[in-house]
Amino acid sequence: MTDIAGIQTAIDRFMQSDTRGALLPLLHALQEEFGHVDPAAVPLIADALNLSRAEVHGVISFYHDFRTEAPARHVVKLCRAESCQSRGGAAIEAQLSHQLGVAMGHARKDGQVALEPVYCLGLCAIGPNALVDDRPVARIDSARVVAIASEVEA
Repeated sequence: MTDIAGIQTAIDRFMQSDTRGALLPLLHALQEEFGHVDPAAVPLIADALNLSRAEVHGVISFYHDFRTEAPARHVVKLCRAESCQSRGGAAIEAQLSHQLGVAMGHARKDGQVALEPVYCLGLCAIGPNALVDDRPVARIDSARVVAIASEVEA
């Protein structure tokens, strides 16, 4: 259920500071507080910043890190950049997808885990890599896939 009053309170609290260039910081603040940027927040943000709804929606949809739905309880972001791919990333992706029971780019129906692509974590020398609930995991092999799956299932 959308908490319009809570969203408006967060916007009002944020808007007490300088509003120039405030869209990205405001979107980050809302996502930090609510876990995602609810589509119902778009008209409130647009009004607060004197922007069109299209401009706000365009920024939300352009940046992959902004969510418009509540995230899964655990999020595994697997690097799909060239370096990780050359170190067996495709096989790791297939094993992770199988172990977690979810396709890349989706969340499991029970909301327990999502498997998402990310394009370079800056750990190229020690790949393949992932972020498990924002914690970096390097040198992923079959054993680490099993460990990741066990961790997010707990």
